[in-house]
Amino acid sequence: MKFRKKPVVIEAFQYDGDFVYSDGKPYVPEWAMEANENGTFVWRDQGDLYVKTLEGEMLVNVDDFVLQGIAGEIYPCKPDIFEKTYEPVGNL
Repeated sequence: MKFRKKPVVIEAFQYDGDFVYSDGKPYVPEWAMEANENGTFVWRDQGDLYVKTLEGEMLVNVDDFVLQGIAGEIYPCKPDIFEKTYEPVGNL
């Protein structure tokens, strides 16, 4: 059998190596700041960002997208996969 993914709206941001603009204001959504504060995001070594997922810790590379799924789960996604899978829906 074949299946089609149900259309869902997710929130995401593209990681650039930090979470804040040069003026110190965050550019990431509030859920990302909360994940940073509660330990879902882990900073290691020379500032490498990891996200804790059900599958274990996953490295978030610069330019990766970080997504929050429909159940609140957070995970990274490579830019090429993100572009093939998601499209902007505007502000809902």
